[in-house]
Amino acid sequence: MTRAAWRGVAERAGVRAIDVEFICSDVDEQRRRVERRRAEEPEAGWPAWREVLERDYRPWDRDRLVIDTTTLSVEEAVREVLKSC
Repeated sequence: MTRAAWRGVAERAGVRAIDVEFICSDVDEQRRRVERRRAEEPEAGWPAWREVLERDYRPWDRDRLVIDTTTLSVEEAVREVLKSC
């Protein structure tokens, strides 16, 4: 639902939308990141690891750029997104 809503925003604005999915392919690293984030900013309301695992994830039904944050730095991820523009 959110993905379609953002595509609708782009269409109404007359601009191109780029679908990007950010993943962390290393489950242990993803858990470490989630738990560290909660510890560093407990007031932010970050989800607990169990909540991350139980989230309502819907598989993509269209092409998209997949960025794996396990293998790319922030700078490299930005370059990949910009290349697809």
